[in-house]
Amino acid sequence: MSKGLSIVAALLGAVLVFALAYSFWLAYQPVADRLQGQIEAQQYNISSKAPGRISEVLVRKGDQVVSGELIYTLFSPELEAKLEQAKAGSEAAGAMAEEADKGARVQQIEAAKDSWKKATAAKSLAEKTYKRISALYDEGVIAEQKKDEARTQFEAAGYTESAAYQLYLMAQEGTRVETRKAAQEKARAAREAVAEVQAYTDETRVVSWHDGEVTEILLRSGEVAPEGFPVVSIVDMGDVWAVLQVREDQLASFKQGAEISLLIPALGEALHPFKVSHVSVMGDFATWRATDASKGFDMRTFEVEARPLNLIEGLRVGMSVLLQ
Repeated sequence: MSKGLSIVAALLGAVLVFALAYSFWLAYQPVADRLQGQIEAQQYNISSKAPGRISEVLVRKGDQVVSGELIYTLFSPELEAKLEQAKAGSEAAGAMAEEADKGARVQQIEAAKDSWKKATAAKSLAEKTYKRISALYDEGVIAEQKKDEARTQFEAAGYTESAAYQLYLMAQEGTRVETRKAAQEKARAAREAVAEVQAYTDETRVVSWHDGEVTEILLRSGEVAPEGFPVVSIVDMGDVWAVLQVREDQLASFKQGAEISLLIPALGEALHPFKVSHVSVMGDFATWRATDASKGFDMRTFEVEARPLNLIEGLRVGMSVLLQ
């Protein structure tokens, strides 16, 4: 009986020693690192180049929107007034350009011709008067002062006739090429001003430039939206990636294009394949990590982005991802 107890005691002792030895062995085995990150997605802010009061927001949180879909509208009477002003200026500049192209009217040409004829008749009369006065001066009847006055009037009439003739020629020739070009350019500038104001007016109906899901609505109907203020935010769940923070001594496993398997606890125990798409150093000084004395340097932390190779149903922004 004592021999049997001794054998049992020996076996129990052996088992105990083995268990202790195995426990110590496990305790000194290297522990696998676990990296934790999260899911992120491309986000877009929908805003307008024009300020105004929000008339109506046509979406709610969680709505799926497509590119070109109307998101919200603005009420801006100031823009409407500026558009009318620009249109009026454009019409006025266009009329001036048309007038420059057509040149002087027939009535203006005839009036210039009549003025020239009138000046010619006045010159003829002044010439005859001067000749009569000259003859009387030669006979000694009148003073030289009268002769000089008649000659001055004759010369002035000649200048008046020449000026009237030049005006008549200008009326026949019409507007100068440079004047017509200047008028046309002013009309074009006025049309471009209308197009500019019209573009701002079109911004009172704000559409989405991307497909996505509405995540935030920052302003509501009746509130004033400044220029460029993000009124609605959407996220594109078709453009998602996982973000991990990795020490530089682990970067060998995260080269560009490398495939990794990530666990998403919120979606179960299945592993999902991802491909590393971007690696960059984190700028915060707090990402430095001290090593032991034998290595003698501090390690930096890098941000690794990896995109899923397959569509993952139920994936949401902010979900945790784990890498063993």
